[in-house]
Amino acid sequence: MKRILVTGATGNVGLEVVRALHERPDVLVLAGVRDVQRGAEALGAYPGVRLVPFDFADAATHDAALANCDSLFLLRPPQVTDAFGGLIAKARQAGVGHIVFLSVQGAENNRFLPHHKTEQLLIAGGMPYTLLRPAYFMQNFTSTLRADLMEQHRIFLPAGKARFVLIDVRDIGDVAAIVLADPITRHHNQAYTLTAQNRLTFQQMADQLTAGLGRPIAYESPSPWRFYRTKRREGLSRGFVLIMLLLHYLPRFTATPPISDAVSRITGRPPREFADFVADNRAQLLGK
Repeated sequence: MKRILVTGATGNVGLEVVRALHERPDVLVLAGVRDVQRGAEALGAYPGVRLVPFDFADAATHDAALANCDSLFLLRPPQVTDAFGGLIAKARQAGVGHIVFLSVQGAENNRFLPHHKTEQLLIAGGMPYTLLRPAYFMQNFTSTLRADLMEQHRIFLPAGKARFVLIDVRDIGDVAAIVLADPITRHHNQAYTLTAQNRLTFQQMADQLTAGLGRPIAYESPSPWRFYRTKRREGLSRGFVLIMLLLHYLPRFTATPPISDAVSRITGRPPREFADFVADNRAQLLGK
């Protein structure tokens, strides 16, 4: 039975990787969590998953978590700036046979992204890797963007008319599970860009939310300075607001990212579209 360590196991993506792996009888899922008790509560729906203490900021937890691990799902939490050189070296020393790294779309061409450096370390490291480069998460609407939807019935972002390529994190989980559990090496040393099949503006997303939720959702595109001041007054940290500005304002001046068929090629089914996400998460988006 293949032993697979999932870091960030209780986060948006990690939880979906655990869910997809748990459905497979041929793997033992090792869920890397900072707090075992809280992890048990978050992962209670997945009996048989083994909780393993793992903290990105505490190198002392890494050796035990990596011991007897066949494959590693590695993601980079937003608050972590390290490129994981030390962790990758420890994985190699522990005999980990394959690392699947959650990067971001376009990381291969943007050396300013921390994901770019991690990709380069994996490529140069000599051990089998797979790079997953997902597009803009649909689940941002059930996390960072949810407050505006709930309280103001609006999307409030400085994205103008820029078109975005999206991905449902459930599709990331499904792809990651297949790549991690595959007994054949077909996915080794490969990079996959993960997207749905439509390019949407935030106005189009607001229209689909209006149709799916049955209540009007407006789209307001403020100036960067107004967005910054508004979010700072709401209590968001300076660094987080700046990241949101980079994520939503800069695409107004760059080419729309390409669409990929990797999800359908790997899973054998089409990726979920934004309308699917809205329908499946309607209660949460309505605050029920």
